[in-house]
Amino acid sequence: MKMSSLSWRIWPALVLLLFPSAVAAEGLFLPEGWYEVWVFRFLINILGYSTIIIPGYFLIRYFKSINYLDTGHGFCFPVIKTCVFGSEAKSGLLDDVSVSPRNEANSVSTVRQAMKLILCTAGLQASYLTWGVLQERVMTRSYGASMAEEEGEQFKDSQFLVFMNRILALTVSGLWCILFKQPRHGAPMYKYSFASLSNIMSSWCQYEALKYISFPTQVLAKASKVIPVMLMGKIVSRKSYEYWEYFTAMLISVGVSMFLLSSTTSKHPSTVTTFSGIVILMGYIVFDSFTSNWQDNLFKYKMSSVQMMFGVNLFSCLFTVGSLLEQGALFDSVAFMIRHKEFAFHAVLLSVCSAFGQLFIFYTINQFGAAVFTIIMTLRQAIAILLSCFLYGHAVTLVGSFGVAIVFLALFLRVYARTRMKAGRRQSQPLAQKV
Repeated sequence: MKMSSLSWRIWPALVLLLFPSAVAAEGLFLPEGWYEVWVFRFLINILGYSTIIIPGYFLIRYFKSINYLDTGHGFCFPVIKTCVFGSEAKSGLLDDVSVSPRNEANSVSTVRQAMKLILCTAGLQASYLTWGVLQERVMTRSYGASMAEEEGEQFKDSQFLVFMNRILALTVSGLWCILFKQPRHGAPMYKYSFASLSNIMSSWCQYEALKYISFPTQVLAKASKVIPVMLMGKIVSRKSYEYWEYFTAMLISVGVSMFLLSSTTSKHPSTVTTFSGIVILMGYIVFDSFTSNWQDNLFKYKMSSVQMMFGVNLFSCLFTVGSLLEQGALFDSVAFMIRHKEFAFHAVLLSVCSAFGQLFIFYTINQFGAAVFTIIMTLRQAIAILLSCFLYGHAVTLVGSFGVAIVFLALFLRVYARTRMKAGRRQSQPLAQKV
């Protein structure tokens, strides 16, 4: 009798762990309207990913324990070798974006370089400004509103949008790898899953946060992620930083604090900064900081940035489609797309902007370096705030505007200091060689 009572208590927990789809589809053991609570959606997503991660973890441990690299053979051997062991050791040097070396300024005409810079700037601005506007439109506005039904229907599944973005990015990066020669790949494929999982969660938090905070607040918080990135760099990569990096990080935190504390409400609920929005935004910053530092470690293997893009998006598609199928949310989202053609157009365009924006990032860094790329993206963030305020009526006070100015001043100071530092190193190298 006691055993029966104990089993009855344990059974719901086992169902929740092993079959998150049953919980998502039927709402078992959870109060009505649970899906409106972001914490539950977050946990259900994590449970869905765990159904892929946990078996994968035990498989990797098994293949390593039996020394499969020396004893394995057969049709599956190349696949298992690539996924679990990789093909090369770490090189210790970053073999970055493209196979061809960066073009020097004296090898091409100034006009051609200027045209390339204009193309990169236009491509980045068009891709990510459109992406930002659509992101806010999809997550904060209703579809299907009419005179008879003013409210319409709002799309709520952030994970589906993440899946849409990743499947197109996977396709684009895969085609790029096929069409253009890439370095021989060396990293074990499973190592991409760490960056992939954190990237999925950061993207989910980014979309989800717009239900609770304004888009300008999100942009400012993203600009301030340099602080947690530095902290995560110390933890994950054991990095050290210069004094000016700490100073500019402090300026950024001051500017963001001024903006957040001076935020005002308006007629749109999405402009209200809530506690849930701040928590989700903090989750985004933590996940995104881990992603960049883990990818930085992965680049110690010989690979290009497009290969990195392919590997991360491959696992992202696997995680998100698995979780969506388990929850039964994939078909609901597709049905929403069928009901609302405008949403379908927005979702596809959102994915196109995200995928091609990544390719513009790689090309810009390859041609002009990280400093020029940072300047372009900093300008994009400033324009995104102004564009969002104009299109969606967000209110920004004088103190908030001053905070925004401080943030972007600090970002430009970082670019300037980093450029001067690199120039100083290049000048000191010939002297060292003479000595």
